[in-house]
Parts: sequence; C-alpha cells; structure tokens
Amino acid sequence: MSNPPLSPTERAFSAARTFPKFRDEPVSDDTLKTLCELAQWGPTASNCQPARYVFVRSAEGKEKLRPCLAPGNVDKTMSAPVTVIVAQDSRFYEHLVTQFPHMPTAAAPYESQPALAQTVALRNSSLQGAYLIVAARLLGLDCGPMSGFDAEALDRSFFPDGRFRSNFLINLGHGDTASLRPRGPRLPFETVATLA
Repeated sequence: MSNPPLSPTERAFSAARTFPKFRDEPVSDDTLKTLCELAQWGPTASNCQPARYVFVRSAEGKEKLRPCLAPGNVDKTMSAPVTVIVAQDSRFYEHLVTQFPHMPTAAAPYESQPALAQTVALRNSSLQGAYLIVAARLLGLDCGPMSGFDAEALDRSFFPDGRFRSNFLINLGHGDTASLRPRGPRLPFETVATLA
C-alpha cells in the first residue's frame, strides 16, 4: 500500500529534509528553467531581484568548484546532480528602470551608497535563494543548502569581473533517503516569537 501524496505544505516544509546525498538522476534544463520561473515570484525590496544563479552540473564545473569547498562538503557536492551557486548582483539597481518602472529614481540611493546596495543585495538574494529552495521542493526536488565554502576563492573562479558575489550553495536533485539522519528538533514558538 503506497503512502498518500504529500500536501504542498508538507512537501515544502514539514516533511522536507536537507539531503547530504542524492540519487544518480539528472535534473533537466527544463526543470531548472521552471524552477527559476517559479521562484522569481517571491517578493524582493522594490522588486530588485538581485539573485543570480549558476547551475553547476558538468564534471568541469564541479572540479572548478571543488577547491572552494570546505572538506566536509566535497563529497556531497561532487555527487549531487546540480549545485546552485546563489549569488548577488552588486549592480542590481541597473535593472530597476524596467523592474520598478513607476519610480524612475529608484536606483539613485544604491548608485550613491555602495554599502546600502550591498546590504540590500545580500538580504534580498538570501530571500530569493530561500524561494528557490521552496520552489524546488514543490517541483519534487530535494535540496542540501550550505555555506561551507571559501567565498573569495569561488568568486575569483566563477565571477572574476567582481560584479557578482556568492551568497550560498544549494545541492539539488532527488535525495537518497538512506543518507538521512533522524530529524533535528525545532525551537518552540515561545522561544522564537514574541507577540507585541
């Protein structure tokens, strides 16, 4: 007797897991395109959309990524069908003229204040990376997000012109359930939330 299908909330959150290993099943170009198209609808400040994605899946791309990884992340990344570099465009504001057209001066504060632009790019590309994870889960994919890598080395290798900067990585594919440990607990509402 098969298990009942998961609801969207189970698929995206309560039954989803962080996978350290994946089955040897490719992820198609069409799936990656659909993933980006779905995730793009998550909100960002002034519709700024600073996230940029590199879907690393070729042997050459993985070997380029290998020396940038923390030792504990090498095997899981090398065996994942896809590793997504979630990056941020440091000049995201150049697109505001088309992405936030009702405010023609929207780019001005970011052009004149690089620290503000960096803060907005980091915060909103982090949001977009989270939307990508949820979208991937809703599409039936599993994820293994991680921050264990040398960002400066990765940026030199993948973004040598300096415009994009890496934020975090996501291993992506169809998870190997045999690799899962017991699920860790979550903090209770009373610890993480205050009603004000």
